[in-house]
Amino acid sequence: MDSTAIKVHVGKAADFEDGDRRIVDVGGRRVGVFHVGGRFVAYLNICPHQGGPVCEGQYFPKVEAVLGEGGVLLGERSDRTEPHLVCPWHGWEYDLHTGVMVADANIKLRQYETVIQDGEVYVIG
Repeated sequence: MDSTAIKVHVGKAADFEDGDRRIVDVGGRRVGVFHVGGRFVAYLNICPHQGGPVCEGQYFPKVEAVLGEGGVLLGERSDRTEPHLVCPWHGWEYDLHTGVMVADANIKLRQYETVIQDGEVYVIG
């Protein structure tokens, strides 16, 4: 850890159920901390599009089209292994595990390091 880095306590790891999130202050910036798929990820609560509070948006499993012969839509299926976070302002969608925008891999949320020490979750900023 960088000697100038800030270490912010988020809470007890055991208190987070899968799918939980908390918004914390890290050096004057709002950061969303998510417990998803058995691990913790944290992102700056600012959407790269127009600055919306992205970490306050809904997140849900990736939805995929099921196509039949000739590209005929047969229906949709959910992939719970790849949750997506949607900015509440304009609907920009990000892979919650990586922070990468679904429609453009060149756009990514600013990620913060998370650590678990003695059963406590921290964000490093």
